[in-house]
Amino acid sequence: MTSGFWPLFDLQLVTRRLVLRPPRDEDFAGLIEAADAGIHDPDEMPFSVPWTDAEPGVRRIMSAKHWWAQRADWTSQDWHLGLAVFLEGRPVGVQSILGKHFPTLKEVSTGSWLTKSAQGRGIGREMRAAVLRLAFDGLGAEIARSAAFVDNPASLAVSRAIGYRENGRLREAPRGVPKEIIGFELTREEWREVSKGFEPAQILGLEGCVHMFTDTSDPPK
Repeated sequence: MTSGFWPLFDLQLVTRRLVLRPPRDEDFAGLIEAADAGIHDPDEMPFSVPWTDAEPGVRRIMSAKHWWAQRADWTSQDWHLGLAVFLEGRPVGVQSILGKHFPTLKEVSTGSWLTKSAQGRGIGREMRAAVLRLAFDGLGAEIARSAAFVDNPASLAVSRAIGYRENGRLREAPRGVPKEIIGFELTREEWREVSKGFEPAQILGLEGCVHMFTDTSDPPK
């Protein structure tokens, strides 16, 4: 362990092309540059919270506050692990995994973004499979959930390619106009079958921080 004051800094997921790890403050500039380079077309909005609509200066401050808040608000009963995704040593996006009442429910949900230059290369699927390995094989999750707007074919394709099942729809209005979100879920048993087709991510540093996900002594929020 090299980061005893914040053990999550030692957590890494390593795939054939990628390294996923919690961003340190010195990583923020590269992540902000990746976001500023563009994530989606201006007439689209793939996020429930339309953070990419903010003016660049405001968006950069919002992003830093968001990453700091993930650390400050962390408990085993309510955690948000945002992992910076590095391709050839350069940050290209974020893959998040979240758990509420995880020690009891054993459920997680995921979200992500990827800079445009890294899209269309199978990276979205590779980084999602990496956090699912962490969830199911590392933390003992029983169910993983995801969702995407109906006009976000790339995200929908990743969920379906990995083997999620559609489990319902709802509506949100990130820009004031309602549109449908498709929900998906994947069980541990389903993961065991579909993961046979993936090269498994290597999980490093989990032993030093696993208690931060699973400690039952944290009071429910």
